[in-house]
Amino acid sequence: MQRLLSTYLFVSRKLTPELLEQIGEAGFEGVEIFCSRSHFEYSMKPEIRAMAEALEVHRLHLVSLHAPTSRDHSAMRESGIPLSVCEVERVRRVEAMDELKRAIDVADDLPYARLVLHMGGSREMADPRKRDAAFSTLEHLILHAHHAGVTICVENTTSEMGDPSYLRAFVDETRLTGLRFNFDIGHAHLAELPEDERIEKSFSPLRDLVSSVHLHDNHGDKDEHLPPYEGTIDWPTAVKILQSAPQASLPIVLELKEKTGPEAPGVAELLAAARKSLDRFESAWSA
Repeated sequence: MQRLLSTYLFVSRKLTPELLEQIGEAGFEGVEIFCSRSHFEYSMKPEIRAMAEALEVHRLHLVSLHAPTSRDHSAMRESGIPLSVCEVERVRRVEAMDELKRAIDVADDLPYARLVLHMGGSREMADPRKRDAAFSTLEHLILHAHHAGVTICVENTTSEMGDPSYLRAFVDETRLTGLRFNFDIGHAHLAELPEDERIEKSFSPLRDLVSSVHLHDNHGDKDEHLPPYEGTIDWPTAVKILQSAPQASLPIVLELKEKTGPEAPGVAELLAAARKSLDRFESAWSA
């Protein structure tokens, strides 16, 4: 298993060569970079090339990008306006598509395999108009990504349009060739199902099209992005479910949330906790 970390753990700060060095020294082999302009300016060629150089120096692979989730046109702050493939209004939908294309185009100078994106916001209600908008947007994005050597992976979320069964029906009905899934196990643990059924019933509809996994834990009531084994996910059972995916060497990315405040741990402490949880998960995976 490759040791992979999402830079979401440090999304509130600039992703610098020094931070990448610390990630590499903590034992991680690759990263998924979260696309927020205040974190990584994914639309600027010089910054992309500098990032490519830093990753090479510190021997880290870029395995994926997480698509931007808001319209942060300023490099200094987030706008807070959601960026969604489900926009019903055409102008806003085209704006969202153009922004996502900028993230895909990173691959021109910094190759990566997958772009992970959400089907709308965290409270996106199912709506036929939004479904049609998502189909139109994703049809264009999949083609654009194919030319860049990138696979679009839609992630299960806690919204109606991010529900695993909805996502599977969407792919089957639209026949969008090339679309794949990123299975987020923490989001699955928040499903409105009996707790002991949540992971299996969320994974099952997506299983044969899962191309990557986001790994984190919670207590079953809110999206905490805790290290594995710090919440209430039944990890022995979860490992077996993940291992049932047909894709060999499934990329599993640790996606933790940064702690903030005056008593927040430093980078070294955050990375040590991340490494410890992944060591335990890897041991269970290999058992």
